[in-house]
Amino acid sequence: MTSWNDYLTSQGARHSATEPGYVPDFGATLTVSDLAAGFVAVVGGQGVIAVTGDDAASFLHNQLTNDVQHLGLDQARLAGYCTPKGRLQASFLMWRDAQSVYLQLPRALQPALQKRLSMFVLRAKAKLSDATPEAILGFGGARAAAMLEVLFGALPAAPYGKLDHELGTLIRLADAFGAPRYQWLTSAQHAQQAWPALCAALTRAGDDAWRLAAIHAGVPEITLKTQEQFVPQMVNFELLGGVNFKKGCYPGQEIVARSQYLGKLKRRTALAAIGAQAQAGDEVFASGDPDQPCGMVVNAAPNGTGGVDALVEMKLAAIEVGDVHLGSAGGAPLQFQPMPYPLDAIEV
Repeated sequence: MTSWNDYLTSQGARHSATEPGYVPDFGATLTVSDLAAGFVAVVGGQGVIAVTGDDAASFLHNQLTNDVQHLGLDQARLAGYCTPKGRLQASFLMWRDAQSVYLQLPRALQPALQKRLSMFVLRAKAKLSDATPEAILGFGGARAAAMLEVLFGALPAAPYGKLDHELGTLIRLADAFGAPRYQWLTSAQHAQQAWPALCAALTRAGDDAWRLAAIHAGVPEITLKTQEQFVPQMVNFELLGGVNFKKGCYPGQEIVARSQYLGKLKRRTALAAIGAQAQAGDEVFASGDPDQPCGMVVNAAPNGTGGVDALVEMKLAAIEVGDVHLGSAGGAPLQFQPMPYPLDAIEV
C-alpha cells in the first residue's frame, strides 16, 4: 500500500511552501462559496497525543481547562493548557476511547507539549505517546454529510459528537457555512479507497481550506506564534465550551477564573477579511489609537479573493468602532464579518 503522502502526490497534491512538514494543497485557493457547497480537505500539520493508563483521565483533568473525567466515549471537547499565569500554551481537540484520552494539536507544538506534560505525570499511572493517524480528512459544506452517510451510516447528531467505526474515528466539529463540519481520522488504506468517490462528489481541498473553515466556525487554534499570548476568554474559548469553571484546579485556573468574574479589559476575538497577506501573531491597530496595537491575529487563511480571512483578538471597543488595520494604523483595513455565535461582553 502506497503511503498516504505519496498517494496524494500522485493525485496532484504539492507541499505547502509556507507550512512545515507535509501540509498538502492542490494548487487552487478556494473561496467561502466553494467550501459552502461541499468539500473534502486533506488536513495537514496536525498531531495527536495519546494518554494511556488507569490515571490518564484524572491526570489530564488536573492539567487542562476542561472536564476530562466526565468526557463520554461518544463526545469530543475543546480544552486548553495554560501557563501558571493563565495564558494558553496550547489548544486541543480532545476525545477518548476505552484505553486512552487523545489530544489533537498542531504538529509543530506536539513534541514540546508532549514532553512538558510528561514531566508532570510523576506517580500517576499515565503514559504519553504519539498517536498521530496516517490520514486526517476534513469535511464541510452542504453536500458533505450525504457523502459521509454513505461511508458511516448514522452521523453524530450534534457538534462535538464522536463515532468510532471500523473505518476510523469520525468527529463532528463546530458548524461552518451553515452546515456541519466533520473530521475523519483513519488509515492510509481507508483514505485511499474513499478518496476517488469523495473527490467526485465534493470539491477537493488542502489544509488552507480546512483552516479557512475553522476560522469561519469561530474556533481558534494556538500556534507557535501565539503561545502564551491569550487568556482563554480572549479567544472566545469559554463560549465554545473549552473551559469548565466548576472542575477544580489546573495550571492558571485562578487567573482564568478571575478573568471571568473580576477582570477589567474587555477583549474578544472577531472574524475579519483582510485584503492583504497576514499570519498568526501579526498585530492590528485602531485608527483612533495608532501608537499601540489593539489586538493580534490568532489564525489566518487565504480566502480565494487575494487576501485572508482571520480570527483577530482585540479590544471590544475596537471591534465596535471597526476602524482597524493590519500592521499599523495605515495598513490594510479589517472588514469585520458576522461571527457564528454572539460575542457577549466579558471583562478580561
